[in-house]
Amino acid sequence: MLAGVEAEVMAAVGDREHRRLRVSHAFHSPLMDPMLDDFREAIAGIAFREPVVPLVKDVSNLEYWVRHVRETVRFADDVAAAEADTFLEIGPDGTLSALVDGIPLLRRDRDEPTALLTGLARLHVTGTHVDWAPLYTGAHRVDLPTYAFHHAWFWPHGSRPTGDLTDSGHPLLGAVVALADSDDVVFTSLLSVSALPWLVDHTVGGRVVVAGAALLDLAVAAADHVGRGRVEELTLAAPLDLTEHGDVQLQLRVTGDTFTVHSRPAHAGDDPWQLHANGLFADETGAPAVFDTTQWPPLGAATVSVEDCYSLLAESGFGYGPVFQA
Repeated sequence: MLAGVEAEVMAAVGDREHRRLRVSHAFHSPLMDPMLDDFREAIAGIAFREPVVPLVKDVSNLEYWVRHVRETVRFADDVAAAEADTFLEIGPDGTLSALVDGIPLLRRDRDEPTALLTGLARLHVTGTHVDWAPLYTGAHRVDLPTYAFHHAWFWPHGSRPTGDLTDSGHPLLGAVVALADSDDVVFTSLLSVSALPWLVDHTVGGRVVVAGAALLDLAVAAADHVGRGRVEELTLAAPLDLTEHGDVQLQLRVTGDTFTVHSRPAHAGDDPWQLHANGLFADETGAPAVFDTTQWPPLGAATVSVEDCYSLLAESGFGYGPVFQA
């Protein structure tokens, strides 16, 4: 690591591959000299004592903290001296963990309880003893399945009998029923996480929720089937949550220019239907917009990094599994 005046550091780097570190000061360089005396005075009142666990350190006593600001970091020497195969970083971020494939307990700008529990879980996986009892009071261990967890499913897929119903041609809409006493059209299907396991790849707050875009796709497919030009309006009334039941009956009903989407548990008996969405169809009034792909990327487009995009979304409660990732 090089630290100092930017122009001098960049001159030393030259055309070598490098990565800038975002820090508040040029630590471990002569630029820290003006503050060393004040820093030494500020920490002079700290009472130092022998550690109760083995500790590898570059320097000791009061001068440790002063020299830590100014001198070269001998991190590789410390790692070698520790003679350990598991490293736990206790600090505000995972800066050093990346250097030794270590485990950080905290991550900057991330939820602290989640980061802490994630770190402890990773520590447990290494074979290190973690006392979970205070955290999970009254809980007990259960045996895991003998098969491995993978982002792939191998469910047997058998054909489902539809009787004399017309297939909508859409995996979620199911069959089409024309009602005898009206011009209404009903699309009915069974949403099942066993038949459609990719549904569990979309979660909100830890719950399996059918994506809002999927409800829009249902409406578009229904519009095509009944000969309407486009979906003019869509209102999402309530989440379509599959967490509790896994299998739900789904109905999309078209009445003139309007449509509704309802569901209820597959084995609900006489339970009421839950409204999830409603909207309005309209006739196509002109030619569809043409997307020009001759210029790519489009003029004015800005490149945006998607690194850690899905992990950041997950920290906000939005889970996107492999099926829903670009």
